[in-house]
Amino acid sequence: MWGRLFGREAERPAADPNALPVVRRGKNGTHTLLALGDVRVLALVQAAEAGEWDVVKARLAPFDLGRDHRVLAELAELDGVQDWIGRAVEEDKEHRATALLISGARHISWGWEARTSARAVDVEQEQWRLFRERLLIGEEHLLEAAELRPEWITPWRRLLTSARGMSLASPVKEARLDAALRRDPLDLETHIEWVSQLQPRWGGDPGQALAFAREAVGRAPQGHRLGCAIAMAHIEDWVESERADCLETPEIQAELRKAADHSILHPAYVRHPGWQHDFNIFAMALSLAGEGHTVRRVFQSLDGAYTSWPWTYFSEPQKQFARHHRRAA
Repeated sequence: MWGRLFGREAERPAADPNALPVVRRGKNGTHTLLALGDVRVLALVQAAEAGEWDVVKARLAPFDLGRDHRVLAELAELDGVQDWIGRAVEEDKEHRATALLISGARHISWGWEARTSARAVDVEQEQWRLFRERLLIGEEHLLEAAELRPEWITPWRRLLTSARGMSLASPVKEARLDAALRRDPLDLETHIEWVSQLQPRWGGDPGQALAFAREAVGRAPQGHRLGCAIAMAHIEDWVESERADCLETPEIQAELRKAADHSILHPAYVRHPGWQHDFNIFAMALSLAGEGHTVRRVFQSLDGAYTSWPWTYFSEPQKQFARHHRRAA
């Protein structure tokens, strides 16, 4: 009754029939998001873990892997996929494009696992060899997938990642960016990948990434998740800065509040599987900025759901999430 009187009930999202129940929470009330919080994605991941290609194909039915970056990421980051996906590429002619996409994405992620997040000067020669070897396979498979299914955007976003890792020429990177944005001018994952590319550590100029994000978000309708690009650009600025408090300014706080209200906190925002990833981006950015109002709303919506990205920029990511979650309570 009180919710109806004060309008709060209208703000509460409808129950998702595919939502994955939270099995266990930590003592701090947080939990790691599993399989995008979706029972269908969990079934897909379990089939991939078992290496059952026919079951994987069946479990992919509710999703469009050529456009759904999150579902593809669940397969790309799953250890062991590289052991069986090659057979699917060679043997399943009907679904070759899908197998190539999964294989290409997995090899890109697998390559970065070999390289690790260490500074370039600290990466050993054998790590570089594996990194490049796996990225080359990933590039080959993704380019063929893109040729077979020209409407897909996910291969082009992954090709941006490999281009950055292989230090390909700027015209190549820009051509891949254009290819992705022709397919979806407002694609969040493509914009976030380019925000990373524009960082000084990857050859960009200070302020370039934030300007790119602002221009893109200015074209997005209310409720569109592209607002996360603003939050990610500020996080990247924090990574580049030597000052831990570099985001703690009234201007940045205001910009992050406005971006959150325009995107993830707007009534038009649609909670697709894995929506918690978007909220974690804003949770980290707002926390780093020392913002005290909107960050509370974001953490309340998350209800303790932790995603490793982008908290992995911290040495103890989950502890940092829990700490800021507690502060916002």
